[in-house]
Amino acid sequence: MLSVLRVHLPSDIPIVGCELCPYVLLRCPDNTITTDDVPESSPIDGYFLRCRWYRIQSDKRLAICSVHPSEPATLQCLGCLKAKLPVSKSYHCSTKCFADAWRHHRSMHARASNAIRENGTEEDELFGRFSSTGPTILGSSGSSAVAGAATAGGFGNGSIYAGSTRLSEQGNGETWYEVGRGKIYTPTTEDVGHALKLECVAVSATTGMAIGPPSTLLTSRVIPAPSPTPRRMIPVNSLDGLASLDADVDARVAVSGTFTLLSYNVLADLYATSDMYSYCPPWALSWTYRRQNLLREILAYKADILCLQEVQSDHFEEFFAPELDKHGYAAVYKKKTVELYTGNAYAIDGCATFFRRDRFSLVKKYEVEFNKAAQSLSEALVPSSQRKAALSRLLKDNVALIVVLEALDSIHGPDASVSAGKCQLLCVANTHIHANPELKDVKLWQVHTLLKGLEKIAASADIPMLVAGDFNSIPGSAPHGLIATGRVDPAHPDLAADVLGILRPASKLCHQ
Repeated sequence: MLSVLRVHLPSDIPIVGCELCPYVLLRCPDNTITTDDVPESSPIDGYFLRCRWYRIQSDKRLAICSVHPSEPATLQCLGCLKAKLPVSKSYHCSTKCFADAWRHHRSMHARASNAIRENGTEEDELFGRFSSTGPTILGSSGSSAVAGAATAGGFGNGSIYAGSTRLSEQGNGETWYEVGRGKIYTPTTEDVGHALKLECVAVSATTGMAIGPPSTLLTSRVIPAPSPTPRRMIPVNSLDGLASLDADVDARVAVSGTFTLLSYNVLADLYATSDMYSYCPPWALSWTYRRQNLLREILAYKADILCLQEVQSDHFEEFFAPELDKHGYAAVYKKKTVELYTGNAYAIDGCATFFRRDRFSLVKKYEVEFNKAAQSLSEALVPSSQRKAALSRLLKDNVALIVVLEALDSIHGPDASVSAGKCQLLCVANTHIHANPELKDVKLWQVHTLLKGLEKIAASADIPMLVAGDFNSIPGSAPHGLIATGRVDPAHPDLAADVLGILRPASKLCHQ
């Protein structure tokens, strides 16, 4: 018989728009253990798994802080209401929270005012109307004040989903409504402020009756998706004539012969652990929440070429490649060679390069595995007695992805000086260099190895080179100096870490 052993969610705080995909551990009739779904359409030995999601509809209404979504709101920004911004953005849990966010509020109010002047009443359609008859100050922490503000701001019970059914009514004023069938559920704005319950039970395909009691899981209250704080860009020295990042993107790429490139370490889910990022709430580390923000930001830059690092292989296939394909990007991927166990499954990350199909086409790709280069180096330069120690230091499984692209006619423009019949090629390298700050020699060796490989490609044709990635290095470090100036100062302190002697003489650390 089929039975449910365990039901678990990565985070117990659901977020609007973020898929809830529970980990359900099952014991099959043959006593094997599986996490695979067993739907009614594919029963096992006459049994299947039935999952139902319920919203606990309480008489208590709750407004949520827009900055700290796990905290109840105690006050509300009147300026947001006047500007007709989404009501959820107006709530704060304390006066300090509101004061810290005031600068951001002022910029939101200004943008909304400009939009109203330009679009008139269209803003009502975009944000919805707000009834100003309710309170705008919620008081300190009293439940009645919170309830009053929730009613005014639209955080009440709301309407029930079409087709949903009332499950039961409790004596404490709570009613459960069925809101989803199936293992996966995506919370909506109707769920904000309410807890969800998942019930999983094995069912006989013959009788349709449950086999034993259901396994249940109760979540915290659903919170609205918080808006990421706007980035504060750091200006760098730019080439003459290159427009700033704040300039209109369409105007920037319209200049003949110009294009844009974005490099972004997206933090693979397998590294986004609470142990590593203890200051970050678990719901904000969940992949279903982060992937939406990542995609939104990446697309907002409208770059012609995207160089992403720490792209998990399954996320590349299931999310990045198909989503970016919808927006006109072709994809090339190079994953690492060693998988890591994440607790539920094995995972691996790598480098992904995307380019707009209307601006470039792929001519050739090269894959660099620094582990293979380390094997060759140890056999050629390291004495056999030291080879094991050398490989232990050098084998870090970092990779690089190099693509040669051909610029299409649209990038040249009518005035571009490209000879008739001659294609314009561009070489783009995308890499993620080892992170350990103690292994300065490994970082420098990896960068030097990549640059030497690029020199070989450049020697075969006159191809402009772009080197992008996460180098885990700061200005003034030897890897940065090698890339930026073409050489490393023999007296650079990073060279003192060359315990294997693979960076000597320093004069060989150069590139063209």
